[in-house]
Parts: sequence; structure tokens; C-alpha cells
Amino acid sequence: MKLTRLFLLAISASLFVSCSNDDDNDPKGVYDKGFFILNEGNSGGGSVSFASDDLANFTADVYKTANAGDFAGVYLQNIFFDGDNAYIIAGGSKVINVVNRYTFKLVAKIDSGLANPRYGVVKDGKAYVTNANSFSSITDDYIAVIDLATNKFESKIELNATANRILLENGKLYVTEPYSNDKLLVVNPATKTLEAPLTIGYSADSMEAKDGILYILRNPSATSSEIIKVKLADKSTSKITIPQSQGSAGYLDVYNDKIYYTVNASTYAINTNATTAATTPIVTTTLSKDGYIYGFAVNNDKIYIADGGDFGSNSKAYIYNLSGISQKELTVGVGPNGFYFNN
Repeated sequence: MKLTRLFLLAISASLFVSCSNDDDNDPKGVYDKGFFILNEGNSGGGSVSFASDDLANFTADVYKTANAGDFAGVYLQNIFFDGDNAYIIAGGSKVINVVNRYTFKLVAKIDSGLANPRYGVVKDGKAYVTNANSFSSITDDYIAVIDLATNKFESKIELNATANRILLENGKLYVTEPYSNDKLLVVNPATKTLEAPLTIGYSADSMEAKDGILYILRNPSATSSEIIKVKLADKSTSKITIPQSQGSAGYLDVYNDKIYYTVNASTYAINTNATTAATTPIVTTTLSKDGYIYGFAVNNDKIYIADGGDFGSNSKAYIYNLSGISQKELTVGVGPNGFYFNN
């Protein structure tokens, strides 16, 4: 009797684990287990495309598909996630569209407290969104704090500087701006105050963090591009200079133990502990006549390149493996500017 009961218990436990694992692997919606391509668009509006991880399924405009009759907005800038929601920033429309990240059905619109919103991150139920504000001043930008429980604007963190990209790491917010600011801004979200900034040089743009190091790409027009490494524990910095003969760098991402970055139409990679730039690209993308790399990411053992195109017609996204072998070419919307992974 005891052996029989133990056997039955073992079978039950096995079935429970099996069912639980199956549930974990079941997609949560039609847009689970894939990635979104954000298409900035023009004055006529932007769009969001979707491709499955295996690149077998593709939808050109998931927002329109899921929300017939609703307008996503002008100049779509960034997507960030929190829980089951995705937040689509439409800078030109001063609105953030809140959608279910798996169905893309509209949940709410955040349309107060925003002035040319750019990029956002989430911490402890609050969204922190950079705002470029007016173009007549370089000191009136701010971070909008939004309560995600109510989707309401809560307060501002004045920056007294220009702001663009934002990253959350070790409880602090780090902000770069590529045009009028040579500082890395440091914000304490708990106190909503600025801490001492770091001088990193003008034209700092994309950035990523890994293992306590912040990697920032600078691409000044008149001098060599640089990858700046900031050790967050002591704020010490070092840099890797990209030969000016290669051209101007564009985007940076960190994946596993490598820094991937673009220069003109080429993608390069170096180890995170490297002290010198790469000399040979992984791949050089053949872009459209008026095109240039306008979006970049490395994830799922693939390299993702967006061709900005002419901002008047649909453009292309290119996917390669880490050796630079083409995996897929997708026709997306107008002005694709970023990739966002829904896994």
C-alpha cells in the first residue's frame, strides 16, 4: 500500500511539474515571444511592427491591427515595459500610449505633464521619462515622474540641462544628451534630486550597463568617436577611441561579454575588457539610397539593424547572426528607430 501511494504521488508530482512547465511556455498573447520594431514615422504618424523570435511571423503594424481607429501619434520615440504593459512614447503628440504588451490592445493614454517626451524607464511603480521641452532653451528639460498605478503625471525632476536617453542602474538614473551637454547627469529617484554629474564630453548618446560598468558611445562630428566606460562604484572613467578613418559611430549595445557598436553602415564587436577598437567589421549593411543606420540592438544571438530610409516611405530592418550572416530582411514602417524584445 505504501509503495503504491508513493508511486501515485510521484506520478501526480510529475504531471504537475509538466503542466506547470507547459504553462510557462504557453504564449501570453499573439505578440509574445518576439520583438517589436518601432517606426518613428513622420508628421502623418508612426507605427509598430512585430516579428516572432524565429522570424517566421511578421505583422507590419500591430498598433493599427489591435486598435482600429486609434492614432498612435506623431514621431514615435521609445518603448519601455512594466509588467504586462508596454508604453509607447509619441514625442510629437506629447502622449504615451499604454498597451498590453502581449495583445497590444490600448489600456490608457498618458497625456499630461509631457513636453516632447523622449525615453523612459521604470522603478518601483513609477515611470521616469525624459522631456526635451522647448527648443529655445537648453536648460529647461526635465524628467516626468508618472504613477503607473493610475497612469497619471505626478511631478517633475528639473535637470537644468538638456536630456535625452535615460538608463536605470543600481537605483540611480543616468541621462545623456548628444547636442548641448558634455555631462552624464545622475539623478536620485528616491529624493528626486540631481547628484554631481560626470564630464564625459559632448555628443554622448546610446548607453548600456553591465556588471557595474556604464558604456556610453560618443560621436562628435569633428573628432574621433569614443566608447566611454564609467565604473559606477567610484565614478572612474576610461575610454576606447574609434579611429576617425573608420567614420562616425552611431549606436552601441552590450550582449554577453561583448560591446557591439556601429560605425557608418558597419557593425563591430570587442570584448568588454578591451582597450582598443576593432579593426574589422562583423558585417557591413547595404542600406537604401537615402538610408543610414537609425536603430540597433543585439539580442537572442542576433544583430538587428534598422535603416532609417527617407522618412517618406516604408523602410527595412535587417537581422544577422553574430557572425554577420543574414537571417532575415523585413519591410517595416517609416523611419524604424529601435527594437524591443517581448520575452
